[in-house]
Amino acid sequence: MSNKSLFIKSGFVRAPLQNGVGRYVCQLQRIVLKFCKSHGGSRGIRDFIEQDLVDFAKNSPGTVVYLKPRRHRSPVIVAEYLNGDRVWMSVHQKTHSEITKWIENLRTQQGDVAATRLRKYQYTDHPSIQGPWTPFTFKDPELNTAVLPDPKFGANNRLPVSATEKLRLLFEKQKLSDVQTAE
Repeated sequence: MSNKSLFIKSGFVRAPLQNGVGRYVCQLQRIVLKFCKSHGGSRGIRDFIEQDLVDFAKNSPGTVVYLKPRRHRSPVIVAEYLNGDRVWMSVHQKTHSEITKWIENLRTQQGDVAATRLRKYQYTDHPSIQGPWTPFTFKDPELNTAVLPDPKFGANNRLPVSATEKLRLLFEKQKLSDVQTAE
C-alpha cells in the first residue's frame, strides 16, 4: 500500500439503502452553480442556466438547485449527495453541451466513488456466520483421504439412467432379438 492511500477515505461500493430494489431515490441532494455574469469563461454555464435549468429542475424534483453569481470568478459546480460526499468541478471554458453532460453525470452517480479506497470487493449487510462458500463445502469427507481415480467417486456411478439411455438400450435389445429371429 502506498502513502497516497493513507489520506483517501476507505469504504465499500454498494447501493445505499438497497437503492433501486424497491424504488429508486436520486442520491444528488443539492447542486450549486457558481458563475460570473460577465466573464467569458462562464458563457457555457450561463447558456445552461438560460436554456436547460428549468427542465433539469422539473425532471429532478428531489434535487435542490442553487445559483450563486460571483464577480470575476471561474465557474464551478458543487454537487452534494445524501451520503455526505461533495464533488467540486471547475467548468471554466466548457461549452453548454459539455456542462449538460457533466450535470447529468453528477445527477446519476451516488457520490465521489473514485476517491474511495476499496477495502473489499464484496460487501453485505448480513454476513454469513458459517463462513464463505467454497467448491468443497458440501463434498463427502471421504474424498479427502481417497486415492484417485476411484470408481466409487466417479460422476457416472451416481447418476440414474436417463430416459434417452433407456430407450437406446430397449432399441438395441429389440434389434438383437430381430436379428436372432431372422436367423
